[in-house]
Amino acid sequence: MYGSDTIPDDPDRTAFRKTEKKYKLYYDSTSKKKKLPRPVDLSEVIDFRSVSESFERTGDIRSGVSKVENRFDKPVFGLDDCPGFYFIPAALSIEEQCRWIKESLVSFPQPPNRTNHNAVYGGIHDLFNAAKNEQVLVKEDSVADDATFYNYKWASSEELDSSVNGDNRKPVSASVLLRRLRWSTLGLQFDWSKRSYNVSLPHNKIPDALCQLAKKMAAPAMAVGEEFQPEAAIVNYFGPGDMLGGHLDDMEADWSKPIVSMSLGCKAIFLLGGKSRNDEPLAMFLRSGDIVLMSGEARERYHGVPRIFTDTEHAEIGCLEKQLSDEDDICYLEYIKTSRININIRQVF
Repeated sequence: MYGSDTIPDDPDRTAFRKTEKKYKLYYDSTSKKKKLPRPVDLSEVIDFRSVSESFERTGDIRSGVSKVENRFDKPVFGLDDCPGFYFIPAALSIEEQCRWIKESLVSFPQPPNRTNHNAVYGGIHDLFNAAKNEQVLVKEDSVADDATFYNYKWASSEELDSSVNGDNRKPVSASVLLRRLRWSTLGLQFDWSKRSYNVSLPHNKIPDALCQLAKKMAAPAMAVGEEFQPEAAIVNYFGPGDMLGGHLDDMEADWSKPIVSMSLGCKAIFLLGGKSRNDEPLAMFLRSGDIVLMSGEARERYHGVPRIFTDTEHAEIGCLEKQLSDEDDICYLEYIKTSRININIRQVF
């Protein structure tokens, strides 16, 4: 699903894959001293912030986009050719953005919530704090009922000795594990191997504040008298060069209910295609604080994120940099300056 490898030319690739390749991060091979991103033409990318500003200023709106009448206190836009898709520019305040960046790094990866690291290390506690304190993860042997099993614990570099890793397995720094964090799950846990929800897995409930925020943001996509019920969330973490390949979110029982998708951190390109990978997708910018809703027909469309922008010119995180400038927040700023976090919240049943 994630990847940053070079893709060879292939005239038979699908329309969605061709568009992914168009916007994906590639480096200019002609530069020998410094890796420079290859220039990309962004002229066809829909910019809903500009759409919103233009509409507020003149009442005009670009072709194919419409303003959605809603019971919401912010402008909401839709696409004429995609019922069930809603875009809410700058839906989150800067304070809300910072809150959920911190929660995504500190609280959401905590066991019993699962992350991509579970398959190798089991549940890892306090990953972000360990990275901040420059700790390493080491393996220690435990014996019970004549069987040997392994536990992992955090240690400082001074605490390492030859007895900790008897099998010569090298300790892994917390900062490396943090950069390799790709997803965590809240509420009902998603079993990636079976592509289904496993209600038997232990989990922490989605925080009440996040539930209330999701209910509020979901309102434009809900029928009158209905309320969104947040039951599960997947948090995706993107670093430089990472992408989320074209896919469908089709594991929930009722597709009429929206997925509430919150963007945090560096700007990204989002692709919204059709019901087949052969349908050419639309590209649009996602900035920190933007929210996308996908319900009904939009749930049947392929979508993905081929690119995040981490360079100073395109990342557009100046407000976050100011808000996270205090000494206690520098650790969050250092992470988010080259990262994007996406929280997508779902009603499962």
